[in-house]
Formats: sequence, structure tokens, C-alpha cells
Amino acid sequence: METVGKETPPAGFDQAYFENMFAASDDPWQFRQRWYERRKRALTLAMLPKARYASGFEPGCANGELAAELATRCERLLASDGSPRAAALAEERLVDATHVRVERLILPENWPDERFDLVVISELGYYLDSAQRDVLGARIEASLLPGGTFLACHWRYPIEGWEASGDDVHAAFDARAGLHRLAHYEDADMLLDVWSNDPRSVAHCEGL
Repeated sequence: METVGKETPPAGFDQAYFENMFAASDDPWQFRQRWYERRKRALTLAMLPKARYASGFEPGCANGELAAELATRCERLLASDGSPRAAALAEERLVDATHVRVERLILPENWPDERFDLVVISELGYYLDSAQRDVLGARIEASLLPGGTFLACHWRYPIEGWEASGDDVHAAFDARAGLHRLAHYEDADMLLDVWSNDPRSVAHCEGL
């Protein structure tokens, strides 16, 4: 597994916020312990409309728990995070997955010069301002291969210090003209949406 670092964070990225969280714990959101988190990952995998993907990308991968499960559905997977500590933890978590690459990328500025048939954004969008979310959406749309899948999942409760909600994030993604929403799940805690540049359903893609 290759780990690549981007050493200079773009202006506006609050690196200290995330570094402080990972300094206090290697699992600050309790991805491994909480049933909410394990259930969310199971729902995420279940909502993917394809059984396998050639090339996936999970930006904001934190300590790599979701990336480890996405790796079972991808021939190649790029996982990235802006926090050096998080990227190091993800590399440790994914050390046995030789088809996974971990990079330290601060989004949306450090978007990889690659194209993907799967992009997964989980619990990331509300840490960006509205202009950054617009850039993120444009870069996802531009990097998605024909027939590719874009999945987003976000917490719906207010997050202290951040003004956008999960509902705000998903509404912005849903407004993009080049993306068609294929699936939607919501409950009191989370939103989970799947978009594609191909509007056909799973059954239609298989010829009904």
C-alpha cells in the first residue's frame, strides 16, 4: 500500500480541529464500537447499485473503517484524509488490502487526477463551506466515469461549530444537473443517497 502526503493545507482548512480529535483517540467517532456506525456501514454497502466497482474513492476516510468494507467491493480503492494522523491510522487498518491506496488529501482543493466508477462521501460535507461544497460536487461529477455511482451519507443533527446540516449537504448534491438520484434512505439520525450519471435502475441495467 502506498501512502502519499500533501504537506501544505489550503487556506480555510481547520486541520487543528481534526488533529486534536485524533490526538485524543484513534476512533473519535466510535466507528468500531457503536451499533449506529456499524449499521450505517451495512446500509451503505447494501445501497450500492453494483456488486463490484473497478475504481473507488473515499475522501475523508478517517481511520479507515468504512474503506475496509468498501475494499471488498472494489478492484482498486483510493482512501484519503486531510489529517496526517487519520491517514496513518487508515494505512494501518488497510495494511493487508494490497489493492487499496491511502493518500493525505485536503478537499476539495487536492482532488486526485483520476476517474472513478464509485465515489463515497460519508460525514464530510458539513465540514466545508457552501463554496467548497459546490467545488466538491463539481469535482465528483467530473471524475465519475459513465455509469458510475456517487453515494453520500450524513448525520442529521446539528454539529457544534459547523453551520451546514446533513440535509443541506444532500440538497446541494441533489441539485446537480448531471446526477440522477437512484436511491434514498432517511431516518431521524441519517440521510443516505445514491446518485449516478446513468438514470437507469439496477433492474433496468440488467435488462429487467
